[in-house]
Amino acid sequence: MVVGSKNFTESVILGEIVVQQVRGAGFEAVHRKELGGTDFVWRALAAGEVDVYPEYLGTIIWEILPEEDVRYEDDVRRVLAEHGIRMSRGLGFANSYALGMQEERARELRIRTISDLLDHPGLKFRFCDEFLERRDGWPGLRKFYGLAQQDVGCIDHSAAYLGLHRGALDGMDVYTTDAEISHHNVRVLRDDWGYFPVYQAVLLYRADLVQRAPRAVAALGKLENQITRDTMVELNHRVRIGGQSERTVAAELVRRKFAPNVRVPQETVLETLRRHVAQFGRNTAEHLYLVAVSLAAAIALAIPLGVVAYRRPKAGQVILGVVGVIQTLPSLALLVLMIPLLGLGPWPAIVALFLYGLLPIVENTYAGLQSVPPEANEAAEALGLPWAARLCRVELPMASRSILAGVRTAAVINVGVATIGALIGAGGYGQPILTGIRLNDAMLILRGAIPAVLLALVVHGLFGVAERFLIPKGLRKPDGSSWISQWPSLA
Repeated sequence: MVVGSKNFTESVILGEIVVQQVRGAGFEAVHRKELGGTDFVWRALAAGEVDVYPEYLGTIIWEILPEEDVRYEDDVRRVLAEHGIRMSRGLGFANSYALGMQEERARELRIRTISDLLDHPGLKFRFCDEFLERRDGWPGLRKFYGLAQQDVGCIDHSAAYLGLHRGALDGMDVYTTDAEISHHNVRVLRDDWGYFPVYQAVLLYRADLVQRAPRAVAALGKLENQITRDTMVELNHRVRIGGQSERTVAAELVRRKFAPNVRVPQETVLETLRRHVAQFGRNTAEHLYLVAVSLAAAIALAIPLGVVAYRRPKAGQVILGVVGVIQTLPSLALLVLMIPLLGLGPWPAIVALFLYGLLPIVENTYAGLQSVPPEANEAAEALGLPWAARLCRVELPMASRSILAGVRTAAVINVGVATIGALIGAGGYGQPILTGIRLNDAMLILRGAIPAVLLALVVHGLFGVAERFLIPKGLRKPDGSSWISQWPSLA
């Protein structure tokens, strides 16, 4: 079974609980964790890339099935069944949206409920990206209560708690099972007009699992109504505040409640070091794979496109316009659109990186060919060289420095953008960055960010060295630089 989870701690913990429960029943399970927001994981489930993932009833109603106008659990089950998806009973707790303020600040302004915010339109609020855009988030809440706050922006959920604690902002969105609520002394504002629905935690799984793995589905059923709110808060606290791993706390819960044969991971310092080294090696290999494959594909297509743009000026304007538009596409949106076509893993990221790598190579190929002195072409034509020979023997060699500069730019861009691939399970250096952001762990963020920066510098330097070998000898000065700029004197 392939278990998915979203990119926040509670979802990852619940995903690990599912993995441990399924393994305790004798089945192999793989956890594809931190797959982005609701849309990412739901599309992965619908496409069959994920078999099961934890979700919340309110999110299903408002975000996944907004056009179905369903409000009751039985109606939700019926509509999901039409999509080939089944929903478990509640796991035993609800994790609802709410607004939170620092206790001292809320007491100072005498704010206890969301409606009290009507008297304080100048407060500064920061929300996570999903809450800021979702129908059951800020847009609907603001309209429902008639809130007039204008200083509203987007911030990572973990960073918002730090900002709230340091007084940099007045309010944020919270999940009611967040461990940080008590840790940072946050007051949860009461939803006195009853806007937010009940976000009962459930499991969504593919209907064909009943035939493929009935005993595994039965094992999932044993989780229903077994995880209380206090238990979930404790698990979140142990991970986010206590620094324990999701796998450890999940294994302990499953062993205590359901499967005594589940092994709780215990590591020595040496084993932990080995695991970190092995993980770094995997991340490096994954990142290099994403960059190398996407860059090779971009080179194979972009250089011919640049030649066509140079040879056919009208078509060239279209080509340059299209690759320019592609470059402006938001990477997250592009990855979401790729999931139904290519599933999860490296290939959607490779296609996205390939598309982003086209513009600098096409433009530099076009510009390099444009800069070839007319005298060179005239001389080649006078010698009777056909256009293909002129292209291969004169124009492309003389444009090689510009082309290589475009390839180098594309490579460096791809090294950075490849970190986004972790959102869809592509791995690479983005994985520790994503986990570090979620856990507010600066060292974990640096474990991905520093190697990515160093790799970009290495790639940049390697292309500088490669120019000495890839640019034809006759076009290089003794120090390795190009003679192109001095062509008139050479002619």
